[in-house]
Amino acid sequence: MKMTLEEIARFLEGKLIGAADTVIKNIRPIDEAKNGDITFLANRKYLKQLNTTGASAIIVPPQTEAEGKNLVVVKDPYAAFGKLLHLFYPLEHGQKGVSPEAYIEKGAVVSDQANIFPQAFISQGAKIEKGAVIYPGAYIGRDVSIGEDSVIYANVTIYHSCIIGKRVILHSGVVIGADGLGFANPGKENSKIPQVGIVQIDDDVEIGANSTIDRATLGKTWIGRNVKIDNLVQIAHNVVIGENSVLAAMVGISGSTKLGKSVIVGGQTGMVGHINIGDNVMIGAASKIHKDIAPGEIVGGRPQMSYKLWLKSEACQSKLPEMKVTIDRLVRKIEELEDKISKSSKAG
Repeated sequence: MKMTLEEIARFLEGKLIGAADTVIKNIRPIDEAKNGDITFLANRKYLKQLNTTGASAIIVPPQTEAEGKNLVVVKDPYAAFGKLLHLFYPLEHGQKGVSPEAYIEKGAVVSDQANIFPQAFISQGAKIEKGAVIYPGAYIGRDVSIGEDSVIYANVTIYHSCIIGKRVILHSGVVIGADGLGFANPGKENSKIPQVGIVQIDDDVEIGANSTIDRATLGKTWIGRNVKIDNLVQIAHNVVIGENSVLAAMVGISGSTKLGKSVIVGGQTGMVGHINIGDNVMIGAASKIHKDIAPGEIVGGRPQMSYKLWLKSEACQSKLPEMKVTIDRLVRKIEELEDKISKSSKAG
């Protein structure tokens, strides 16, 4: 694909500084870009590379200057970069229509405008809307519904009765609707409690590879609109995640915990069950969340504490050996003083 800088600036709604007729053919990182490439600068720690990059143009934030360079000035260079990537490198699935090598049970309703790859399995009662893409090895269970333009990559499993909205992306290995961990007398009888609810995933959700979302015991496990979930995330039964929230890799959320809107959770965080996380909460990586968090709070640590307190606590970690030496010395001095006082008392 080729575009002039003038066309790119107009597309990104940015301000062009430099030669409007410069032709752009590719998008590359700032340290790899060459003539004919456009790159971006979102983090000012890379500011020095503005002068050394071989790119023909750079997408930059306001108040950025680089003599002799072609610049496209936008409010958010990273977002603009993503928008341009969509334009230059549109995703092509390759498969058109419903492959005769897909296995579609009687009673399934599949739009003739869906793209179903060979070896996909679609069970009876399932409903696949137009524009949906189902890759090889995907299993779509009974009475599952998949909305328009959703993409189900290879080897995804969606158990019966689950609801997948529009423009949802499920990456390879995702499992939707497996049984939650429900057992009576755990550690003794381990009597299974049937998990008869569903999973509902709303529009524009993206779930990373090998993540799992358990079905509800009753009712639904619910992932709200535009939630983004990284790889290797475990979401237990009856969890609710509010719209626009983001979960990084290896997060684990126990049953019936509820996250509000626009919650951001750092990687490797674990949460106990039956707690409430308010809107706009931010949680630092590797935290252990054991109680409710009020809206707007920023927390971290093991166990959780305010983010500022957590940073202070972490800063002390490297000083612990030195602090122990000091404490041991003080303890010895106190013992020596106590011994002297004891001897003085006896002598008196």
